[in-house]
Amino acid sequence: MRVGVGLPTSTANATGELLVEWARRADGGPFNSLGVVDRVAYRNLEPLVALAAAAAVTRRIELLTMVLIGPLRNPTLLAKQLASIEVLAPGRLTVGLGVGARDDDYTVAELDPRRRGARLADQLELLRTVWEAGRVGPRPSSPAGPRILVGGGSGQAFARMARYADGYAHGGGPPRAFASAVSKARAAWTEAGRPGTPLFYGMAYFALGEEAANTGAAYLRHYYAFTGPFAEKVAAANLTSPGSIVDMLRGYEEAGCDQLVLFPTVSELEQLDRLGEVLAGR
Repeated sequence: MRVGVGLPTSTANATGELLVEWARRADGGPFNSLGVVDRVAYRNLEPLVALAAAAAVTRRIELLTMVLIGPLRNPTLLAKQLASIEVLAPGRLTVGLGVGARDDDYTVAELDPRRRGARLADQLELLRTVWEAGRVGPRPSSPAGPRILVGGGSGQAFARMARYADGYAHGGGPPRAFASAVSKARAAWTEAGRPGTPLFYGMAYFALGEEAANTGAAYLRHYYAFTGPFAEKVAAANLTSPGSIVDMLRGYEEAGCDQLVLFPTVSELEQLDRLGEVLAGR
């Protein structure tokens, strides 16, 4: 199983200088990918802009949206934006797409959240068409465009994944929850008559050290405040020791994960270095 790391685009005190240096160090470290999350009604950096900045200062590492809220974006313009990033980082872009879970993102975008599933399905179909037709440049390095993952836990989400995507992006949780989602994704893939097997990506949060753990927990409570009491469970699942990270990696690998992306909950470069040491010693 490969291991990626998130960019600090939504944590408190995230800056452009930090993002660029984080990307540079990650490119030279034991990480397979750099991931970004997506919100509109939040204080985060825009994810595609962040990936473009990372593309400019990296050479080998995969760039990943985990996940981008597709229905909030014009599909043709999104196809152009993604193709542009792929030209900046040929063969290194993987696009995770989902409908999102927060209605306030749709409210500020002046879109009806009740149609988000249908909008995403239309978007997934159009992205491939735009890339393959080449009417809207630039042309990505692969005629079919970047790799696509689809996230979500509903039956419709798994069906969209099986019909349009190369794999599945899981939204976090313990290995047993990931294993359950993998089973559903494989069933949908088989039912759709797709050959081979989908890619499986997972995510988790980390903050190494006691002080960082407290800061990280506060961030997660704020980020997931819309879930009510469940936000406390998310905060409690923050990985705060080398042992907890190693155990999570082992659990996800056994559950069939191809790549687990660990997202920082604290905006400190030291966190990236400490995580690299854990991965090097596992």
